[in-house]
Parts: sequence; structure tokens; C-alpha cells
Amino acid sequence: MILNREDDFVVVGEAGDGLEAVAEAKRCRPDIAVLEANLPRCDGVRATMLIKATVPVCRVLLLADGEDQNTLTDALEAGAAGYLTKAKPLDELIDALRSIRRGQILIPPGMMAAFLSSFIQRRRDKNQLRRRMGNLTAREREVLAYLAEGTDNEGIAEKLVISPETVRTHIRNLITKLGVHSRLEAVALVTQNGLFEELEGGAPQRP
Repeated sequence: MILNREDDFVVVGEAGDGLEAVAEAKRCRPDIAVLEANLPRCDGVRATMLIKATVPVCRVLLLADGEDQNTLTDALEAGAAGYLTKAKPLDELIDALRSIRRGQILIPPGMMAAFLSSFIQRRRDKNQLRRRMGNLTAREREVLAYLAEGTDNEGIAEKLVISPETVRTHIRNLITKLGVHSRLEAVALVTQNGLFEELEGGAPQRP
């Protein structure tokens, strides 16, 4: 109701949960989507990622209960254009929407320093991981890509036409080179840092 009173805003859709928000964004193709962080069925960060994948021109503002650094970072990495707490008055929400519409990225001033520090550290960690991944052989990268897809040793052996023992050897080698303690840690390290696509194309595509 408040937004509809503004001359430069028109509310074109509403949703009760994250999946509905994604569907409405796809149907209405809005300029801006305002999402709560704790949406049912699909949280705000995940919904942001899905909306940006289906409606890239839509700019997303995430509303959170408080200033949570992890949520801020996850939201921006998912493609959100801004982050605001629900405690802010409505006039700040409207100003935020106008800033986002102009192409600005909105980060609460009190969170900026910690965000930049976290962002720089993540970049350093990712670059270090890339260097470690550079030590993997082409076959080790292939095995790691299949592991990330959830394929077991026997399945990998069948796909690559090698023995299960050879697969186990590749896994031991890539675990050592990545500096982790298990295959699960190796997979988590790559997927959580968004580096699966850098595994020389990942595992070969299934027919």
C-alpha cells in the first residue's frame, strides 16, 4: 500500500514464500524484487539466485531481521543489489529502492568494513585454492568433478574405463594436493568456493 502511493512505483506482484516469489518474478518481470531473508520453502538468498537466473534484469533487495554478515555476503554473491534490515523506517526502504533502481549497490554503512574484510579474505582463499587445484592432473580433476556430482568409486571407474583401485589412487593424490583430509572435504572445498566449473569443464556430459 505504501509503495503504491509513490508516483514512481507500481506493485505488480506479491508472494507468500520463496518459490512463489521466483514464479511471480518470472511472470511479471519486475524491475525490483523485495525479498525477506527468511522466506518459507525457499529462503531469500536462494530465491535471489533463482530470480537472477530467470530474470537477470530484476534487481533484488533483501530484507533481514538484523545485520548478519554471512547473510549479507551470501545475498550479494547470489546477485542481490542491496541489503536492509526490517528495523529501518519505511522512508529508508523507499530510498533504498530508488538507489537500487539507479544501479547502486546498497550495503548498510555499519556492515561495510566487515564485508570488505570478509570479501578480501574470501578472494585470497579462493586464489590459494585455485593454485592448489592447478597441481592436479587432468585425470585427478576429472575424478574430482565426478565426486562433486556424487558418483561413487565404481561409477567413476566405469565412466573413465579404469579400475576402482586406480580411482582410489587418484582420490588419495587429489586429497593430498588440496590439503584436505577426506574426499568429502575435497568436494566441499571446491563446491563451496564455486570452483566446480573450473575443473577443466567438470565431468564429461552425460549423453
